Amino acid sequence: MLLLRRCHGLTRFGRPHFQRRHLAPAVLSHARLCSSKDNKSDWHFSGFCWRHGLAGLLAGAGAVIAFGLQRHKADQPAAAAQTTESISALPVFSQEEVSKHRSLSDGVWVTYRGGVYDITEFVAMHPGGEKILLAAGGALEPFWALYAVHNQEHVLEILSEYKVGELCIEDLKKQEPAESSDPYSSDPERHPVLRINSHKPFNAEPPPEILTDSYITPSAVFFKRNHLPVPQVDPASYQLQVEGLPGGGVTFSLEDLKTRFPKHDVTATVQCAGNRRSEMDRVKQVKGLSWGIAAISNAKWSGARLRDVLLAAGYGPDVAQWARHVHFEGLDKDVTGAAYGASIPLNKAVSEEGDVLLAYEMNGEKIPPDHGFPVRVVVPGVVGARSVKWVGKIVVSAEESSSHWQQNDYKGFSPGTDWDTVDYKSAPAIQELPVQSAITLPADGALIDSSDGSLTVKGYAWSGGGREVVRVDVSLDGGQTWQVAELKSGDEGQAPKPPPPPGRAWAWKLWELTAPLPPQVQELEIICKAVDSSYNVQPETFAPIWNLRGVLSNAWHRVTVKITED
Repeated sequence: MLLLRRCHGLTRFGRPHFQRRHLAPAVLSHARLCSSKDNKSDWHFSGFCWRHGLAGLLAGAGAVIAFGLQRHKADQPAAAAQTTESISALPVFSQEEVSKHRSLSDGVWVTYRGGVYDITEFVAMHPGGEKILLAAGGALEPFWALYAVHNQEHVLEILSEYKVGELCIEDLKKQEPAESSDPYSSDPERHPVLRINSHKPFNAEPPPEILTDSYITPSAVFFKRNHLPVPQVDPASYQLQVEGLPGGGVTFSLEDLKTRFPKHDVTATVQCAGNRRSEMDRVKQVKGLSWGIAAISNAKWSGARLRDVLLAAGYGPDVAQWARHVHFEGLDKDVTGAAYGASIPLNKAVSEEGDVLLAYEMNGEKIPPDHGFPVRVVVPGVVGARSVKWVGKIVVSAEESSSHWQQNDYKGFSPGTDWDTVDYKSAPAIQELPVQSAITLPADGALIDSSDGSLTVKGYAWSGGGREVVRVDVSLDGGQTWQVAELKSGDEGQAPKPPPPPGRAWAWKLWELTAPLPPQVQELEIICKAVDSSYNVQPETFAPIWNLRGVLSNAWHRVTVKITED
């Protein structure tokens, strides 16, 4: 464990931090000075904070890293007297220069509140170093909240020892506002740890190594799947239209949803149809975003049941005689004014066991803009494409939604179907998803220290349609032998949760296996496969399930690791 030394005075404003051992002449030689517009050197010591208190991850068990430098109050004359001398002695770096230091070989640099820190030595000794590297070359601020316990004076002092310079003022200035003609100009800020698949519209997933750190995924790192710009919705004027029922249309405000209907909580996993598409693409090229294994997340959703709202709007036995589908239309629109839309079967929408929500809370807080503020649909057990965000209209209908995303996307086809022969009308829209699992730790290509003789493997497993995952099999030898992993339905230290009612297992299972390393091996192929309550099991390979859109990608997940003796 890293020896955490308390060095009082190093966090004092104006303290000459550059005198630490890490600031070698080589560092000074490539320092890049950025000047302000008046050509005078502009050093920045003021606090630089993200507008949103986004959660993040920076530390592993047994050691800590901090994210701040404490300032003394302005009425401390001693600190003030040192300011000019200290400022002139610190080199200034551009963000471009900092971003070049993202590995142990190149050095690990981070920024915080205008300071630049070389934490290479710390990362090398830190048991959670691979997670600290998520912030390498960038800012620490977004990685604060999940481990706020580290925001203590002695920890902050440790960080101050690693200060090597200042970030230039030009890189601290807020980005120029986007052109008003850009429909994405008002999109919210996102956590920088997310791995981006597309910027406009924004689509991103968390790194696998943090995905299963908690049973409930923090909203900041919950995967983002947007088809269109994020709409700006005023909650005070929000109106939800319900149409297609006797008596004409009915409108509900956000306040109506909160006060007229009982509030229900549902913990449910949402998975994109294209999760793990990148693996299927290795067999043969597919069309779509190159999702890894983390286009899936788990949250506690709260809101009014769709069933209750439809009943209040006039749904009854007579409607059930002719209606077959319930449409959802979002408030997100393209440049032509066309909105995102989808539909689900009526029986799912109105069933007491369907647990479909009009959710206005996520993990106990109002839903963030990227996840559908102020109201979104949550359809447990069904592909995420049907859980329409920013929902503005609901229609009860005899027909499926005519939306592009219902009729001409999110459908599966034979491996023999190509873009010349595909007929979207020939396949049903995806609703329930097949059984799925993946390994989140260790990462593919990781180096495993064999000194303790064992290996811990972690991951997630989930199945659509409310089918509970009953087993996850793990192999450390490429599928020759198998071991059963331990399943978890909550975080460490929490009381075990009772099993869900049959057919209503909406949330994933996290799993873990610690097993002896096979003797005298230099490389391992680790495999996982899940089994659900209907004894559905993942297919062994991707070739038989390949399809031109790369959806429903659920073959055995495999990672290869190398074994080292040191």
